Amino acid sequence: MSANKKLLVLPGDGIGPEVMEQVVRVVDWFGANRAVGFDVKQDLVGGAAYDEHGTPLTDDTLAAAMDADAVLFGSIGGPKYDDAPRDKRPEAGLLKLRKEMELFANLRPALTFEGLLDASSLKEDVVKGLDMLIVRELTGGIYFGEPRGVETMANGKRRGFDTQTYDEDEIRRVAAVGFELARERRHKVHSVEKANVMESGVFWREIVTDLHRESYADVELEHMYADNCAMQLVRNPKQFDVIVTDNLFGDILSDCAAMLTGSIGMLPSASLGAPDETGRRKALYEPVHGSAPDIAGEGKANPCACLLSYSMMLRYSFGLSEEADLVDQAVANVLRSGVRTPDIMGDGDTAVSTEAMGDALLQELDRLSA
Repeated sequence: MSANKKLLVLPGDGIGPEVMEQVVRVVDWFGANRAVGFDVKQDLVGGAAYDEHGTPLTDDTLAAAMDADAVLFGSIGGPKYDDAPRDKRPEAGLLKLRKEMELFANLRPALTFEGLLDASSLKEDVVKGLDMLIVRELTGGIYFGEPRGVETMANGKRRGFDTQTYDEDEIRRVAAVGFELARERRHKVHSVEKANVMESGVFWREIVTDLHRESYADVELEHMYADNCAMQLVRNPKQFDVIVTDNLFGDILSDCAAMLTGSIGMLPSASLGAPDETGRRKALYEPVHGSAPDIAGEGKANPCACLLSYSMMLRYSFGLSEEADLVDQAVANVLRSGVRTPDIMGDGDTAVSTEAMGDALLQELDRLSA
């Protein structure tokens, strides 16, 4: 791959800079050892940008993200910013990035590593071999719907309200991503909503059913209510291949799925836009975990989710499946060896720092490439 592909790195807040530092070491390793080079630019986002510029996302940073071939994101937020105006909070910067880049499809894999089965909150036989993908609609639904707010009613009582809304195109495009990915996996999609109590759920089911009939009859489709899906995730998660769902339910269900794998510190994600005329998609890759301000600066953070997000970037933005597989294998081997950060420690494991985990991963990449 030519070295002029543009990668924007946004470490963010809390443990974001710590885990991103280890990922950048791996980015440099691939540049030196596999001719997979990037023009890397680092910038501020979230609380770090608010502290420096008075806004969680500057116009210049947004422009750099729009121009980049991919964005690698760390984490944002912390109690320091709880009293900031809503539009100035760190989360507002991420939401604006997603909206302006039109990153409508959020991919959150949940798979178990052989070396981490003992860290799952469920029995080994329930999660062994788990490999599922949640596709969450990311730019619509109740997080963006209007009207929203808090008002005083005629009787003097106050009420808060948000609006769940989707148009046909929003549903079709995210469902199409789910069906396309299922074709590359095990050819099964669960479409998840609450059609039993929500009009938007009825509409979601109707549109997904029509799209399936028109273009994806080769993929098995099953509809499921969101509450039942939550139950099935902890009852029999291996029944799932690809789950397609809306913004709110996807947020909740993907965090539930995180604990099946042993730690939210192990889960990566990708947020993808629509392909342009050249086939290029705007894309942002980030770990599912938050900024963990309680352990920030202590060298305890797990860099694996951020590194696996880099692996997803190699796979989905640049078509470098062999290199992505190499990253995934290095992570699996290090975990199997018992080298762990504190969040995934088990009996007999060796506790290491964030930097030492980065060292172990680089050593494993060297060994695999020898």
